[in-house]
Amino acid sequence: MLLHVCCASCAAYPLTLLENDFDMVMFFYNPNIYPREEYLKRLRDVKKLSEISSIRLLTGSYDNENWSLLIGGLESEPEGGKRCRKCFDIRLERAATCARDRNMDIFATTLSISPHKNTAMINETALSISRRLRIEYLVSDLKKKGGFKKTNDLSQTYGFYRQDYCGCRYSIRKGN
Repeated sequence: MLLHVCCASCAAYPLTLLENDFDMVMFFYNPNIYPREEYLKRLRDVKKLSEISSIRLLTGSYDNENWSLLIGGLESEPEGGKRCRKCFDIRLERAATCARDRNMDIFATTLSISPHKNTAMINETALSISRRLRIEYLVSDLKKKGGFKKTNDLSQTYGFYRQDYCGCRYSIRKGN
């Protein structure tokens, strides 16, 4: 399984949940994260999680300029709207392609662990990609059964950086 991870905080519990059922590789591909310093903080802790868990990590390229072009025209969309759907599509298509190109059977994402993300939108987007690219997708809602609390507890135990916005420049809260 290729598991798309957005950050170590969100990936900590899903790894423990899935590692007994799948031979996993983590994939950090998040060109939406802004600024670059934020991206590097998140990547640092994903690398730390990879070492702690002994789960291999692949890292996609960071190209925030291209990401910005791809979501062009959606900058004013509300959080959780069309911009987010496009962002999920960009990142999950790259994850699915990476998994398929490496002859993996299935891909998944940690995005559904956040109570701030629309799980139905994430799963619908990934299933559409799954059908188009002919690779299986693990439908999930990782926040269920206390998943969000469990991942936060593990994140605190490991001392992972905990961000206060999803990552893109449009989700930065005013006053932060």
